[in-house]
This record gives sequence, C-alpha cells and structure tokens, in this order.
Amino acid sequence: MNTNQKKIQRTKIFSLIKNKQTGIQVLIKGWVRTRRTSKKFSFVEVNDGSCISNMQIIVDNTIKNADSIDSLTTGSAVSVKGELVESKGGRQAMEIIAEEIELISLAPQSYPLQKKRHSDEFLRTIAHLRPRTNKYGAAFRIRSELSFAVHKFFKERGFIYVHTPVLTGSDCEGAGEMFKVTTLDFTNKEFIKNCSGYNDDFFGKQANLTVSGQLSAEMFALALGDVYTFGPTFRAENSNTSRHVAEFWMIEPEMAFCGLHDNMDIAETFIKYLINHIMENCKEDLDLFAKFVNKTLMQTLDNIISQNFLRIPYNDAVNILSKAKKKFEFEVKAGHDLCSEHERYLTEKHFKKPVIIFDYPKEIKPFYMRVNDDNQTVAAMDILVPGIGEIIGGSQREERLDVLEQRFDETGINKDEYWWYLDSRRFGSVEHSGFGLGFERMLMLVTGISNIRDVIPFPRTPKNIEF
Repeated sequence: MNTNQKKIQRTKIFSLIKNKQTGIQVLIKGWVRTRRTSKKFSFVEVNDGSCISNMQIIVDNTIKNADSIDSLTTGSAVSVKGELVESKGGRQAMEIIAEEIELISLAPQSYPLQKKRHSDEFLRTIAHLRPRTNKYGAAFRIRSELSFAVHKFFKERGFIYVHTPVLTGSDCEGAGEMFKVTTLDFTNKEFIKNCSGYNDDFFGKQANLTVSGQLSAEMFALALGDVYTFGPTFRAENSNTSRHVAEFWMIEPEMAFCGLHDNMDIAETFIKYLINHIMENCKEDLDLFAKFVNKTLMQTLDNIISQNFLRIPYNDAVNILSKAKKKFEFEVKAGHDLCSEHERYLTEKHFKKPVIIFDYPKEIKPFYMRVNDDNQTVAAMDILVPGIGEIIGGSQREERLDVLEQRFDETGINKDEYWWYLDSRRFGSVEHSGFGLGFERMLMLVTGISNIRDVIPFPRTPKNIEF
C-alpha cells in the first residue's frame, strides 16, 4: 500500500474528532442523519456509530454524483471521500469537503427514525433500529466499554476468567424459577403417551438454563485461586417491572482464602473502578445522559466514588426502616428480605450514600452461604447504591461439609444431586467468598436509565421475545 492509499483508507468519525488532523484526505462510511441544500452546496450530516457526534459533509453541487444528493433520505447509507478541514460554522470543529460521494443504500421515506425525539416505549418496538439514535448509540457504546472495564479490573488483579455452563442440572438459588430445556416433542400426542419422562431427553435428566455460574466458579476457585465468570443468565420470573428481564448478564467473581469482609472490600473497589473507568473513557456519551436523562447523574456517581461505603448489620437496617417516618408500600418485617423501596430509602434518604448490609437471617438466604456462630444468620452481604437499590449480592460460602449437609436438609434440597459440590468440601475445603453483580443494573447506574429494557440490546420479558 502506498502513502496516498494509506491517507484515504476508511476512517472512523471518532478517530477524526479525537486526532483533529485537518488537511488530510479521508474516507468515511455511515448513515445520513440530516440533509439541507442551497443553490451551490448541500450539507449532509453523517454518523457511523463510532461516537455521538455527526460529521458534516459539504457537497459542491458540481462534483461527480452530486445529483444523487437530492435523493438522500434520513437513514440512507453513504460513502464519502474528501478533505478534512476546519469548519467555518460554529456547530462543529471540523467538516469534510466532499470530492466523491457514493450512495450505498437509499432508505425509504417511511424510515421510522426521523429527526425528532422518540419515546423509549416506541423505540422498544423497533429495538433493531434504536441503536441508530443518539441515546441508544451512547448506551450501547458505554455497555461495550463497561464490558472491557470488567475484564480489565480482574486481569489487573490476577483473576482467571472461567466460562461456566449455560446448561445446568443444578438450581443455584433453590427458587425454582428456571427455564427447562428439552429436545422432547411435546406437540406429538403419541410420543407423550409413550414417553418415559426425562430418561428419554437429550441429557437423560432434567436440564435448565442457568441462573448463576457461581457453583461452577466455586469449583475453579478451589483449584485456581481467584476466578470470575461473566456471561448470560436466565430467570423464569413472571415479572414485568423496570428492574427485571428474563435474560441478563452477571459478573461473578469467586475468591479462595477470602472472608466476608475482604469480599466486601473487593466488591466496593470493583464498583468504584467501573464508574471511574466510564467517567474517564466515555465522557461525551455520559454527558448526553447527564443532560437529557438524569440531571443528577454526575452528582450520584461522584457521591459513590468519593467516599467509603457504610457497612451495617441487617438487624440495624431493619430497626432504621421500622422507625422511618415514611409510609412504605411493603411493610418492613424482621426476618424478611428488604424490598427495593427500603433499599433506596436507606441510600437516598437516610444515609445518602452507598450502604453494605450484612449478616442476614439464614432462613431467607440460599444453602451455600456460611452460617455464623449465632446459628441464626449467614455471612451474606448486599451492596445498595442510590438510584438502584441492590446492585451486588454476595457471601462467604459455607466451607464446612457437615454444616453444608445440614443446610441441604433444612432447605429440602436433594444432596445426591449436588454430590460434586459436596466433594469440594470433602477434598481440601478452604474459606472462600464471592458475589454477583448484575451487569444491566450497573449500566442503569452509570447512565441514569431507569428501565432495564433500555440497557440491553434485545430485552427478553414475559410475552416478549421479538428480534
């Protein structure tokens, strides 16, 4: 490739804006956002998805293919070759003087994303097109950068990345809200009549989509030390709230030789690291959310990263809530889990900062959490943040074989199905801890978006599996 060819190879708009090298030949490809014309020139704004900013293209009506500009519609795809120059207008720092412009694909007038603000509800009905809007383009660029930050955090601390199964025969949470997976043909009446149950199924037993990679990650933590898993999880919870989807992504680290308080330290550091990373690397996209979505966003994020999280036992949290001069929709009861409104009251009204609640009653927590010496509570912790409520749930895991077997009996779980999990406590068991961070909730926190359906590309909710 010669020097001239290098100068005009395809370039992203983000790179052009970042490097500010005017006077060079560039080639960009993207989609038309707007077009306006005068007698001698056309002004076309193009966006290629690499950043929120459009690139203004100045098209002299005498250049080759200039007549095709008159037909350009919003959403059309074009290729533009020209010189990057300082803009004479005040709306942008740079623009391209087009030398060649090629129409790649012409969008019809019925293109649904016109130059106006569309509601989130409408955009969910066209989720395949919504990444082309400013808001959702910014949201999914931040999602990409946040994914990178997750891996970067654990890489810098020597964690090993483990791919845990999507298909499982185990229920980590014991709640039973799992999607069953089968190859059996239940539409065939003759087949159902002669079917001998799961023995005829692909795996020879009931299989489900996983709700958590934790149990598998624990096995690797007890061999490799500090590990993490980051992948999709599934919950068949018939809930249509702004906080729940059926398919979501979880980040689940597991640390060997790690107690509850060290677990809290790592989780708090993790949240602050992710927020700092986005604030440093996604400023332009973040500004959109601070300006148009949540005007207190930057204040909330600064509040989280600038101070230590408060740590209080569960019983103290219940006492505070019971005495609160506020009427809650759901009653505060000792021995019951906290609701979102309780969590947000603690972080937004009472303490006005992030809170870590620990030592929950064992009756409301899963079998794998370590029983405390009082035999009433477990070494569990939840991190609550303003605007979201619970964002992380974790615990020290029960490493004692006899106590774990007793917990299986108390919760009515068949020990035989978890023989391999019990084996890990039989052969070289050690103190270990972990937590789960809902990736979409983290995105809601850093963007100020209030509905989880708007931070995942194609949301899966009850009665909705479009796209």
